[in-house]
Amino acid sequence: MSDDVGTRLRALRTLRGISQRELAKRCGVTHSSLSLIEQGKVSPSVSSLKKILDAIPISVGDFFTMDMESRNQVFYSAEELADVGSGEVVYKLVGANRASRALAFMIETYPPGADTGREMIAHQGEEAGVVLEGEIEITIGAETRLLGPGEAYYFDTNVPHRFRNPGSEACRLVSCCTPARTF
Repeated sequence: MSDDVGTRLRALRTLRGISQRELAKRCGVTHSSLSLIEQGKVSPSVSSLKKILDAIPISVGDFFTMDMESRNQVFYSAEELADVGSGEVVYKLVGANRASRALAFMIETYPPGADTGREMIAHQGEEAGVVLEGEIEITIGAETRLLGPGEAYYFDTNVPHRFRNPGSEACRLVSCCTPARTF
């Protein structure tokens, strides 16, 4: 029980952005006592716990019934990133399994000569990215630019655009676009 109280208290305090010292000062409990409670080494009395929770503020009932777990997957291994690309282009989408995804965050790989197609693409939203390796030629409207490692882009995706790797090595970049696209 004390481990659960300590773990929940630390998670809640962190979630609210309150340091241990600040919380100890707010509730009149010593910093060392609060630290021992969070480590599960000391079990607080009901009155001490109430005093601590009043300083956050949260009721004792809400503290014990609050869902501290994320309902969506938070962390992804490289193998869990869904490839939503087509042809030679690889788009590894982070969070493809999230039903309420608000953005598309991807690691994109363009082999030499690969592109997003002869036709320019346009869709509602914005897109930004940064090149990690290799080079990518990006055409946005009438403007074309060749970007290398460390260079970035940000544009309104209503403007027709196209990505192409004219180089002899693969290009990898990280991108994000809103709203989340269905692939």
